[in-house]
Amino acid sequence: MIPRPFDYHAPSSIAGAVALLGQYGDDAKLLAGGHSLLPMMKLRFAGPGHLIDLNKIPDLKGIALAGGELRIGAMTTENEIIFSKLIAEQVPLLVETARQISDPQVRYRGTIGGDIAHGDPGNDHPAVMLALGALFVLTGAGGQRTVPAAEFFLDTYATALEPGEVLTEIRIPVPAPGSGSCYAKLKRKTGDFATAAAAVVIRLDGAACAAASIALTNVGPTALLASDAAASLLGKRIDDAAIAEAARLAMAICQPAADLRGDEDYKIAMTGQMVERALRIALGRCRA
Repeated sequence: MIPRPFDYHAPSSIAGAVALLGQYGDDAKLLAGGHSLLPMMKLRFAGPGHLIDLNKIPDLKGIALAGGELRIGAMTTENEIIFSKLIAEQVPLLVETARQISDPQVRYRGTIGGDIAHGDPGNDHPAVMLALGALFVLTGAGGQRTVPAAEFFLDTYATALEPGEVLTEIRIPVPAPGSGSCYAKLKRKTGDFATAAAAVVIRLDGAACAAASIALTNVGPTALLASDAAASLLGKRIDDAAIAEAARLAMAICQPAADLRGDEDYKIAMTGQMVERALRIALGRCRA
């Protein structure tokens, strides 16, 4: 099947993209990497009359460090994240995550902003953004506003983006010294969405856990922030018992849907395994 006819627009500025969104409203869709939108258009599950391509806007690309934050343009590709020395030095969790997304062809075109703005609970960046405490810069006709990742993902394919807004930048606080992180992902084959995955960021003060965050992929209507699981680690030595308890608390918030990747019980059990694996690896990276 082929898409219904549409008009193609390639603005050269963020203001131009926002103006086009304001002009065409609900009949317009933004095109980033296109790996989610174009298949839906071919199947006619989506039929925008106007396609606004963001690839010609230079201000939506780039990676920089500013004021203790890593700032990434929304149109930065997964491949650019993987090969960024700055990201590898400051927030290596992003490199580890990007390497597990789909396959090289997708990573060459797919963008971090598209992954986040799509609001798919099976995408990998949302949980990682929750674990890192990221902020998203949203730009519309009224200017810019900043939304924390914890307030951005509202439901499946539903986010805090308002009509006429574009996700323009991702801001990530650089983890403090003594931190370790891991993204542990279980999938059936290369290129598949996660059956279950866990993003973990922890920091040690001596032998005790001084800070922790845990977030989960594809086991709920959105990426899930496992706040109780992370809180259970604070002030404690992260031993086998503490890891098992954190995994148990993370499993308790899961609301997976049964599909070809497994039934609900299997996915919940695998979430626990991924949390345990991520915690052990992150702990080792703290000590390293």
